[in-house]
Amino acid sequence: MNMKQMLLAALIFLPGFAAASGGETLIPLDDMKPNLEDQASLQRGAKTYLNYCMGCHSLKYQRYQRTADDLGIPADLMMEHMVFESSAQIGSLMGNAMSVDNAKQWFGSVPPDLTMYTMLKGGPEYLYTYMRVFYEDKTRPMGVNNLLYENVAMPHPLVELQGLQRKVCKQIPRLADNGGEMRDPLTGDLIMAEQCGDDLIQRGFSPLELVEGTGSLTPEEYDQLIYDLANFLHYTADPSRLERERIGIYVLLFLAFFFVFTWLLGREYTKEQH
Repeated sequence: MNMKQMLLAALIFLPGFAAASGGETLIPLDDMKPNLEDQASLQRGAKTYLNYCMGCHSLKYQRYQRTADDLGIPADLMMEHMVFESSAQIGSLMGNAMSVDNAKQWFGSVPPDLTMYTMLKGGPEYLYTYMRVFYEDKTRPMGVNNLLYENVAMPHPLVELQGLQRKVCKQIPRLADNGGEMRDPLTGDLIMAEQCGDDLIQRGFSPLELVEGTGSLTPEEYDQLIYDLANFLHYTADPSRLERERIGIYVLLFLAFFFVFTWLLGREYTKEQH
């Protein structure tokens, strides 16, 4: 990616995402370690992205050919199973057919391009967490909300796989104005109140519960699917990362080797001066 492409991506991505949501909720990000040497994971992530995300979110700074080569996918299989736009060629950029007018009508704003999502949005951990904390919210236009990005305008694209989640609610003692626990004046029992949502995260409780039977994947299978998706977008954010790091090792070894001769030559020059 050159600097012009990065600036264009930032201009497209940031305003669109901000306009689509009310504001971020600061919850801890779940830990995940991307592995760009795991081609099977990258291939599964690409499959998930092209089947569930590509209809709205393009990868227009990435090419099908580069993706196929880097992920070890034969070009004919790539075209047959992973390219759904009829006019696209193997060398085409990975755009989609959604028009700007339709996007604004359906979602209120144009869904951002996600080629460099993990670079601009806090790393793959952000996406990994974001895609796992959608929950049912009937007050929202799409019927769902997100703990990491509250009042998100985006629907849950993988709800059929994950299933529907709901916030966990707990009964906790009601507190008086002075901070003490409220009790029934006759029985002395604690007066309880239901509390749901983000405060429970700080108390160490699980923030969400899964409605049984609403998803086709188990929680473990869904977590693996989201890991693969985040791993793939970590790759698209910087496709040359592995190659650059390998070349960097050779460069450092060369500099270390060359330094010895440079130091010896410098010592000889110093002797002549004295």
